[in-house]
Amino acid sequence: MRHIISILMENESGALSRVSGLFSARGYNIEALTVAPTEDPSVSRMTLVTNGTEQIIEQITKQLNKLIDVIKLLDLTQDSHIEREHMLIKVRATGSAREEVKRMADIFRGTVVDVTDASYIIELTGAPDKLDAFIDTLGPKLVLETVRSGPLAIARGGRRLAI
Repeated sequence: MRHIISILMENESGALSRVSGLFSARGYNIEALTVAPTEDPSVSRMTLVTNGTEQIIEQITKQLNKLIDVIKLLDLTQDSHIEREHMLIKVRATGSAREEVKRMADIFRGTVVDVTDASYIIELTGAPDKLDAFIDTLGPKLVLETVRSGPLAIARGGRRLAI
């Protein structure tokens, strides 16, 4: 089962390496990873996506909690949460396809951020399924290049990850 784990950790060199080392040493895969400083520049928030049974995820969270850099963590999959991903996609836009690509970007609430004679770069934010649907709608002939951030997630309601 897919799990999103949000981690508050010390913003120090080597912290990311220790987390990824924990996963590789145990043969677990990190499907997506996003890290950035929080409102406190000495603390970073890491959003990590992995797959595993409940037993494996429990073992991962226990091992993560033992790392000296980890302040606090939360498995967001267990509760209601908001999940978004950011994507930049370069698409072929020539001839009659230009207007169709622009129309599709508008339908998916994307923004054209760069225009050339042969292509558009479109910025999209939303749930991963929305971004996948946009790519599928365009089809492989139009998609030239894709860059995705990986999911960002935050718990809904009163539950929060804070020091």
